[in-house]
Order: sequence, then structure tokens, then C-alpha cells
Amino acid sequence: MNDFVTFIDLNTVRVERLLPGPIGRIWTYLTDSEMRGTWLAAGDMELHAGGRVELKFIHSQLSDYAEPIPERYRQFEQGHTNYGIVTRCEEPFLLGYTWGNESVDASEVTYELIPSGEDVFLVLTHRRLSGEREVMASVAAGWHTHLDILGDQLNGRMRRAFWSTHALMEAEYEKRLSAQA
Repeated sequence: MNDFVTFIDLNTVRVERLLPGPIGRIWTYLTDSEMRGTWLAAGDMELHAGGRVELKFIHSQLSDYAEPIPERYRQFEQGHTNYGIVTRCEEPFLLGYTWGNESVDASEVTYELIPSGEDVFLVLTHRRLSGEREVMASVAAGWHTHLDILGDQLNGRMRRAFWSTHALMEAEYEKRLSAQA
């Protein structure tokens, strides 16, 4: 399986991962504040269409390795919070919510969970992005890194360093986008 994010169009990225199940375990890592906080962001989530989503990002808590935050992200060193609205919630198979904005035209993230034996096939799609190359590379690197950390967590491994992994992946996605231009 290819772990790389795919650029579906100018405003959409998609990534697929096979994760160790069962499906209820993966659902919990998407919806429970404490569990989600180990790989993405903690925060309350009302699990129904129209429910509020709060994502409190504290990147220093996502890794088992300490590393300095890059200068360009220094304003987020103490964390930052995004808000959104649940757009779809079909436990334990589908979750969608707006990203960083409670407007209906905000970007939207959906997680599809498909049982595959003892594992779970995750399909993550992030739609309605700005389409700017720098943004697309950063979003792709962010999802790639966050899902790598989720995989580490689920497999009982040390969670990799967030910022250095993100920087490597961002450079890789910049190259991939340049090659597509």
C-alpha cells in the first residue's frame, strides 16, 4: 500500500492507510478527545450532524521525541484551536466535519472506515482546500505525519517526531506538486 497522500484535484487530498483494528478501536481514536489527542488534536466533538467540533492542537504532545518547533510555526508553540461542525456521523464507518471554520463552505475532512479482516482500511479525504501549492503541500505533509503517528500509536511503537517528519514530507510533497505542474 502507498502511504502517500494523493492530490485528487486542485482542492482535494486523499490518503489511505491500513490500520490494526478492530473498527471500534479506530473509531475511538477519531472521536474520543483523549485518544485523538495522541495523534492529531484533543477537544470535544458532538457526534451528530450539526454537532460542534473542537480541535486543540499541541504538537509537542504528539511525539515521544522532543524537538524544537520550526520558526514559521512558532506562533503555535503553546498550541492552537480549530473549530468545525460535524457534517456526517455514521458510527463506526463514517465521520465528516468542517476544518478550522464553522461555515458550510469551509474545507471538510471525512474519514471512511472499512473493515478488512482484523484490520481497518482508513480513507481520509480533505476537500475544499485553497488550491495554493504551498497550502496543498503543507496539508498533505500534515495528514501524512499525523497518520504516521496514529500508526505508531496503534502499533505500540514510539511515536515519531512530528516537526522533523512534517518537514521531510512537506519537501517531498512540494517536489510531487512541482512535477505535476
